[in-house]
Amino acid sequence: MFHRILDRFEEWLILSFMATATLVTFVSVMLRYVMGTGFPWATELTIYLFIWMAKFGAAYGVRTGIHIGVDVMVNNVGPRFRKILIIAAMWLGMIFTGTIAFFGARWVIFIHGTGQVAPDLEWPMWIIYLAIPFGSGLMCFRFVQAFLLFIRSGTVHTHTVEKEFVGGKLEKEL
Repeated sequence: MFHRILDRFEEWLILSFMATATLVTFVSVMLRYVMGTGFPWATELTIYLFIWMAKFGAAYGVRTGIHIGVDVMVNNVGPRFRKILIIAAMWLGMIFTGTIAFFGARWVIFIHGTGQVAPDLEWPMWIIYLAIPFGSGLMCFRFVQAFLLFIRSGTVHTHTVEKEFVGGKLEKEL
């Protein structure tokens, strides 16, 4: 139940960030051409929304298996070494994103102490930088989910098709 709620929340966030960035940019451009003025903060807000969207989109990519991967070597080795490579890749993903989340949280605490604000929006920068620990933490969680799925079932998510080890060979499950 928790995973389903988290999945929908993640999708809703990505959609909201993308829709808001598109709407703000569109309205600002229209105002600039029609009335000769626009929102002075539109570009800054759009950039921050796309950063948040990218961080949560990366976690979504891990969950659904849509990240670009170079699997030529993985597909051309024996089943035992293939399994080792997949496990190593997932562990490296967990370690990397967990490290980024940890140091991102430290960075947010540091920025909070400086009292910096965004130039146009005048929002506290620590709120904007929360994208780093939240997005990377969620991505780390998604790597843990993918790892556990692989350990339990021998499958990895790839573009809505799960691949499964059958008879020592990686086969697509249709």
